[in-house]
Amino acid sequence: MGSIYLTNKKNVWCPGCGNFAILNALIKALERLNLKPESVVLVSGIGCHGRINQYVNVNSIHVIHGRVLPVATGIKISNNRLTVIGHAGDGDAYAIGLGHLPHAARRNVDLTYIIHNNMIFGLTTGQVTPTTPKGMRTRSTPYGNIENPLNPLLLALVSGATFVARGFAGDIKHLIYLFEEGIKHKGFAFIDVLQPCVTFYNTYSYFRERVYRLEETDYDYTSFKKAIAKATEWGERIPIGIFYKIRRETFEEQLFQLKDKPLVQQEIRINLEKVYKILS
Repeated sequence: MGSIYLTNKKNVWCPGCGNFAILNALIKALERLNLKPESVVLVSGIGCHGRINQYVNVNSIHVIHGRVLPVATGIKISNNRLTVIGHAGDGDAYAIGLGHLPHAARRNVDLTYIIHNNMIFGLTTGQVTPTTPKGMRTRSTPYGNIENPLNPLLLALVSGATFVARGFAGDIKHLIYLFEEGIKHKGFAFIDVLQPCVTFYNTYSYFRERVYRLEETDYDYTSFKKAIAKATEWGERIPIGIFYKIRRETFEEQLFQLKDKPLVQQEIRINLEKVYKILS
């Protein structure tokens, strides 16, 4: 049986790609939240993940490399009644687009930011990204990557994100839960998804042997200190789940221009006489 959120566009991702889990989890989350397709906007960047907006039957825009967050922020400010969901790859989000993350987080823009983190540039056939493990050989690092990988969760936490989570494409039920909670969250929801690339960096077995759900422990996601500690846990055991979640006034709630109704519904009056006087 089909879903009102799915298009009939042919999917061209590699068989087994972790993007399928993210797509299916997103569809299930939208269904559970019973959101009207016309009330949702997807913003995707450049990379294999970027095709996701072709497969989801909602409003969407495909932006240039690294610019998911500024476009998503502009959409949310223009019409704060929309549910805005950004999708980016680890190269898209943590390389060229990294400068936008701290600002969206500290402003607490009310949107959900989902990163398809496969730790490799899949679209361009396997080059190193900011999350590629040190020592890994790729097409751009034939003698091994000499750089330490970036920790996305730590960056989001110290930047002021009010919802920080990590998922795994091999655990779709848990991913549905994270997406649902992230979309419901009032504020900036950051979700990094460990998304194996079966063609250039297949990490399914590696993560299946190591990941565990924070929700199945006595972990308290309201504690910033505990979130920092968990975000640094990586090795034989890798936590997934909600690391941090608090309520703080959103960017849109602080804009007096949006108190009555969205900007798109407001009448804009221009006094041409004053405009001509200024121009002269």
